[in-house]
Amino acid sequence: MSKHDDAYCLRSRLSWRLLSLQAALLLALVAVVVGALCASGFVLAERDEDRVIEAVQRALARDTQGSLTLRPTSDLKQLRSEAPDLWFLVRDRQGHSLAEGAVPAEFAAIGGGLDQISQARLGWQLFEDDPRKPAARLKRVDTEAGNVQIITATQGRLTGAKALVMTSLAFLGIALPGLLLMGTATFIATPMILQRAFRGLDTTAEQARRIDIHQRGARLSVDRIPLEVVPLVTAVNDALARLDQGYARHKRFVADAAHELRTPIAILNTRLESLAPGPDKTRLLEDAARLATLAEQLLDIQRLDRCGHPFARVDLVQIAQGVAADLAPLAIAAGYELALDAPATPVETTGDAAALERALTNLVQNAIQHGPRRGTIGICVAGPASIEVTDEGAGIPADQREAIFEPFYRLAPLDRGAGLGLNMVREIVLLHGGYVSVADGPGGGTCFRISLPPIRHS
Repeated sequence: MSKHDDAYCLRSRLSWRLLSLQAALLLALVAVVVGALCASGFVLAERDEDRVIEAVQRALARDTQGSLTLRPTSDLKQLRSEAPDLWFLVRDRQGHSLAEGAVPAEFAAIGGGLDQISQARLGWQLFEDDPRKPAARLKRVDTEAGNVQIITATQGRLTGAKALVMTSLAFLGIALPGLLLMGTATFIATPMILQRAFRGLDTTAEQARRIDIHQRGARLSVDRIPLEVVPLVTAVNDALARLDQGYARHKRFVADAAHELRTPIAILNTRLESLAPGPDKTRLLEDAARLATLAEQLLDIQRLDRCGHPFARVDLVQIAQGVAADLAPLAIAAGYELALDAPATPVETTGDAAALERALTNLVQNAIQHGPRRGTIGICVAGPASIEVTDEGAGIPADQREAIFEPFYRLAPLDRGAGLGLNMVREIVLLHGGYVSVADGPGGGTCFRISLPPIRHS
């Protein structure tokens, strides 16, 4: 399952849920209003003039003389029994007419004056005429007797199916336009409201993106964010505080361990010096020197991280010369030649001289320890602010050049060391704002390059 399966768009979900709620509320409101009006007798009358017209239309026929007549259909019989005051008037275009019931004089006198009208509702003005006067419905229909005009009052019981259709149409006519209007407003307004409400989250997210492993004490702002999101941001801040505490404990432990290692390493070096010369003594001295460098680098990382980078001007040429002088005896004893290539003028950067010196020492010791015990190890200082360490060994495969800087990574499982040296070199260089890279050496082997920010002269 993808890690994004449970993600959803809040704007879309909220818009659809609001629209569903609006539709349900509107439906309930219409149902209540229609039900109240029906109960009061104002909306769905139980009498329907169209049913009278349809019953007469199906029953109408002509006799042998061509006059209009009515067949005794079941619909007509039921209609007569339901509506004792039933009346209607039928006329064709030839002047034949048929009437039943007490046709009001007003409608009986219309005659052929409305022959060209297909349908009409004939009624009275409200509040000006007698409300007891019945309204009438005029409609021209096709029957077995031909095209005729039927006039009747509002009579006939409304069927349940027709009442349902009329109610549905009334609902659609009232509710659908309102629902469309509210839905349009919801889909337009909801994204705008959410964008304004969550505008403060953009600032909080940007703060979260800027949090770095070397930046302790960072917290996310809770200003201008919705109250519903504050618990989440507070929980993240609490988690950052716990991480800071754990990181501080870890740093203290590492610093204490590095301090404690100094004494046994010094004792080890003293005892190794008393051994008789030979290959074993050379290897042990290399390991002890590398162990001492690692312990000092641990302290360098803690000191630089804790003191907020107390940097000063540093001459990389002097650093390279000091490292070459210190490690030349160790390199020669291991079978190498140590070559220094540095310009006569200073190559300066800003940093901590001791930490950079130990980082360079680590790279040279790495070349001594893992090399073929022959050839030349070169230290080259170049502008604007870089130092290279080259050897003539077997080199490092291209697909492992990034991995060797990870802690505890070793090219060979039985390789000497714990795989921490290059990682600490990278950490020290990163604390100086630079980077370390590895490539093929000019004459084969490996080339480690430390690149640092140069001093900008105004």
